[in-house]
Amino acid sequence: MTLSTSPAAPAVRNFRPPGDMVIEIAGVTKLYQMGSETVHALRGIALTIRRNEYLAIMGPSGSGKSTLMNMLGCLDTPTSGHYQFSGKDVSRMTDDELADIRNREIGFVFQTFNLLPRSNALHNVELPLIYAGMTLAARRARAAQVLTNVGLGDRMDHKPNELSGGQRQRVAIARALVNNPSIILADEPTGNLDSRTGEEIMQLLEDLYAAGNTIIVVTHEEDIARHARRIVRLRDGLIESDARQN
Repeated sequence: MTLSTSPAAPAVRNFRPPGDMVIEIAGVTKLYQMGSETVHALRGIALTIRRNEYLAIMGPSGSGKSTLMNMLGCLDTPTSGHYQFSGKDVSRMTDDELADIRNREIGFVFQTFNLLPRSNALHNVELPLIYAGMTLAARRARAAQVLTNVGLGDRMDHKPNELSGGQRQRVAIARALVNNPSIILADEPTGNLDSRTGEEIMQLLEDLYAAGNTIIVVTHEEDIARHARRIVRLRDGLIESDARQN
């Protein structure tokens, strides 16, 4: 399926009931030791996210937003509490087990794109499939299809410095999608883009949500969060509010 990329297309605001539970967090805390001081980054967070939800996580600096993002992405583990991902208890997994969850279940989109500068778009997108052990022919075909889906079928041989910021972010989104992950976790996905290109990327995320993907966007921008169907706001390591959008 080719995804629409028109920035002028209005967001579809009708509410669709989400599917099965993908994330369940209960009583999660995270403590960091900074010299003689103990920092309470998260203070007993409880959160559930179902498949096919479109969620934004917001909060000021020091609210615990980045810590929660790292927890959701299995980049970090809680000091206490429980975290289940697709029914699996990840709270006490080993580093290798966490890496397997990240590679198979989570597609990451970062503000800084995180592309290999000397590799073309096709190779950047196929990287997760190399780690997954897919054959060369199969992974090239899959990467090419996903790049076509995000509107870059004619840019597969271009390196990052030959692409615009918006095109680089589309490559990053294609890479996030290539393994058919359970969720897309986007950290400030428009932070390095101008407003028009940022709207194009948000429209692409809208199309991915409409196609059945679970989207979690971490942002400090209200206009970006308004694209989501649900906004979770953090303050001082606690969930301040959790509200669905009309």
